[in-house]
Amino acid sequence: MIIVTGAAGFIGSNLITGLNQSGYRDILLVDDFTRPDRLRNFTGKQFTALLDREDLASWMQEHHRQVQMVIHLGARTDTTEFSWEVFLELNLDYSKKIFKLCVEFGLPLIYASSAATYGLGEHGYVDSHRVVPDLKPLNPYGRSKNEFDQWVLEQEKSPFFWAGLKFFNVYGPNEYHKGRMASVVYHAYRQIRETGKMKLFRSHHPDFEDGAQARDFIYVKDVVDVILFMMEKRPESGLYNLGTGLASTFGDLVKYTFEALDKIPDISFIDTPEDIREKYQYFTKADVSKLRRVGYSKPFTSLEEGVRDYTKNYLAVQGIH
Repeated sequence: MIIVTGAAGFIGSNLITGLNQSGYRDILLVDDFTRPDRLRNFTGKQFTALLDREDLASWMQEHHRQVQMVIHLGARTDTTEFSWEVFLELNLDYSKKIFKLCVEFGLPLIYASSAATYGLGEHGYVDSHRVVPDLKPLNPYGRSKNEFDQWVLEQEKSPFFWAGLKFFNVYGPNEYHKGRMASVVYHAYRQIRETGKMKLFRSHHPDFEDGAQARDFIYVKDVVDVILFMMEKRPESGLYNLGTGLASTFGDLVKYTFEALDKIPDISFIDTPEDIREKYQYFTKADVSKLRRVGYSKPFTSLEEGVRDYTKNYLAVQGIH
């Protein structure tokens, strides 16, 4: 059995699809299943059971011999949430509990970290364990992810295999429930379909023109493929960047979305909301040399190709939600 936390969420639900396509059926889906807006994320998928996240520890005490792998993707991911207590409970304490259970029962663990740990990139975007204590995340979400990474690296006892995957800007199917935190591709699709135009955040940084803010955007299908690689190959334990190694501008991303909808680009700019303006990453680009070094050799989906696939084969088919 494979345990997947956050299974009803964006990346988790795509992982269930990827596991099913790779022949895995004995999967325990762990999440808060009370939200009706996420039901279709796991409807029709093959799995063994649903389990509320609050019951995982007691379930593992009784059933751990059935488990082969834990993939911990569940977390509070809202970068506009500034209550540290929320992240302390859901991202730190809960993750520590899972880590300790994996140590106790001898289970391998893959968990979601984040590129938000890198802050403004003062120390670059290299997944070296040495820089983790020096990183300066810009918000409580990034801080919670970095503090857990640091805690993991300080442990005397660890699972015989563990990997913390630093997700960069992931986009793709099943993110409709994320609201403000959904990807720019999703918001662009909705705006362009509804108005024929797209509004992007204006740059408030002297080194970046409007629309030239750049991120490492990675298609969720590539994320799933890397997780499956880690699960099956189990390379050396550690933190791994999970991006494409390329930085693309928001302007280019939106142009690709217009093109996928066969429309002429019409882009304007609005001020970045003040509540996130000082916590905004203007540039990210993953150093993926460690991932390549341990044997992951598949090319990543280009942003243009990923936007086209997501737009034409998912958003346009499912409609706007």
